[in-house]
Amino acid sequence: MPMSENTNKPLQITSFSRPILHLDCDAFFTSVEQALHPELRGKPVVTGKERGIVACASYEAKALGVKRPMALWEARKKLPDLICLPSDYETYSLYSRRMFSIMREFTPDVEEYSIDEAFADLSGLRRFYRTGYAQIAWKIKEAVQAQLGLTVSVGLSGTKTLAKIASKEKKPDGFTVIRGSQLHEFLPQTPLEKVCGFGPNTVAFLHKRGVTNCWDYVSRPEGWARKALGKIGAELWHELRGDCVYPLVTAEKTDYASIGKTKTFTPPSSDRDFVRAQLMRNMESAFIKLRRYRLRAKWLCIFLRNQEFKSCGAEAEFDRATSSVYEAGPLVSSLFDRVYRGGTSYRLTGIVLSKIEPDRSAQYLLFDDVPKVESFRAIDRVIDEVNELYGKHKLHLGTSLWLARHKQHVSERGDLPQRKTDLLKGETFRQRLGIPVWHVKV
Repeated sequence: MPMSENTNKPLQITSFSRPILHLDCDAFFTSVEQALHPELRGKPVVTGKERGIVACASYEAKALGVKRPMALWEARKKLPDLICLPSDYETYSLYSRRMFSIMREFTPDVEEYSIDEAFADLSGLRRFYRTGYAQIAWKIKEAVQAQLGLTVSVGLSGTKTLAKIASKEKKPDGFTVIRGSQLHEFLPQTPLEKVCGFGPNTVAFLHKRGVTNCWDYVSRPEGWARKALGKIGAELWHELRGDCVYPLVTAEKTDYASIGKTKTFTPPSSDRDFVRAQLMRNMESAFIKLRRYRLRAKWLCIFLRNQEFKSCGAEAEFDRATSSVYEAGPLVSSLFDRVYRGGTSYRLTGIVLSKIEPDRSAQYLLFDDVPKVESFRAIDRVIDEVNELYGKHKLHLGTSLWLARHKQHVSERGDLPQRKTDLLKGETFRQRLGIPVWHVKV
C-alpha cells in the first residue's frame, strides 16, 4: 500500500533525531560467573541449579543446544560436561548497579530497563567529548567491558525501539548503529518479531494483512497502524520511523502495578506444612517490598506449581487496601487450603499483590477494630526496623519455622551460591558486604 500523502511524512534523513543508546549484557548471569571464576571462561555454563531448570546459558552452552528454560536433567543429557551453578542474584545485582554507574560517568540520562539492560540519551555530548555519537557509544561499551570483564552488545539509533533492535543485531559482543539515513535499507530486512511490542499474535495478525517486515509496517499510513493496533501501534509506527515517542525514564522506580514473589524449592515436597511455610515466606517478602515503597495492596493471588509444572491458584480482594502481613495472613492461609491437594509434590509457591496504591494515610472501614489495625501497623514497623539492622526475615511469622525443620528441602544438592558460603571475616549468611568475591590467583 503506498504511503498517504496527508498522513505520512518522509523517514528521517538526518544522522540522529535523538541519539539513544541501548546496552544489553550478553548471557548476563553466566557472564558474571565467568568473570568471577576465570577457569569457567570458554566452557558451557548454566545457572539455575537451585530451581532445576536453565535460568541462563552461556554462549558456549547455547552453541551446543542448551537453552532456557530447559530442565537441567535434559540439559545434562544433551551435554554431559555442562557446568551447573546456583543463581547468585545478590552478586548479579551488584554487577548491574556497577554497570549503570559506569554508564552515568558518560551521561546522566540513563534508564535502568532491567537488571542487564539500559538506555542512555547521548544528546549534546558531541561537543563535550569532541567526537561523534557512535564513538561515544563505543567508549561506553569499552568501559563496561574493561571494568566488569563482561561482553555487552550496544545499539545506537534515534529511538528506544530502534536502539533495542540494533543492540540485538550482532550478539554477542555486537555494536550496531542505525542512522536515520539508513532506515530505508535497514527496515526491509527487519522482521516484525524483532520489535519489542509486537508479540506472536500481533505478528500473525499483521502477516495476514500483508505486512511481513518493518518497512511494510511504516509504509502504511499512521491511521492504518492506529486502527489496526491502537495507541501502541501508532507509537511503534513513529518509533520505527525515527520519531522519538518513548522518553527515557531516568527516575528511580517507586511505584508498581503489581508485586510478585515466587520460590522454587528442591527437591519437590508434598509436606503440607512445608509448602504452606514457603508460601507464607513469599507473602512476607512481598509485603516487605510493599512497605519499603510506602504502598498498600487491595488484591492478591496465590499459586502452587507441582512437579509436572502445572499450576493452580486462587485470588481474593481485601475489604480495604493493606500493607500488613497480619491482616493478609489469614486470607492467604484460607486460599492455600482451597488449592492445596494432599499427596501432590509441589516445587514452587508464589504470590502476586495488585490494585496497589500509595499508603499515605490511615484508611478504615465503619466496623474496623481501629486499635487492632494500628497495632498491626506498629508491629510491621518494628519488624522492618529489626530486619533492616540484622538482616531480612530476622523477625518472621511462626509458620516459617517449618523451613528450618525441613532443611533437606532447602539445599540438599548444594544449591547455595558461592558468595553465601565463601564469607569474608565478620560476614554471616544473612549479612554480607555489598561486594562480589573474585576467585583469581594473585
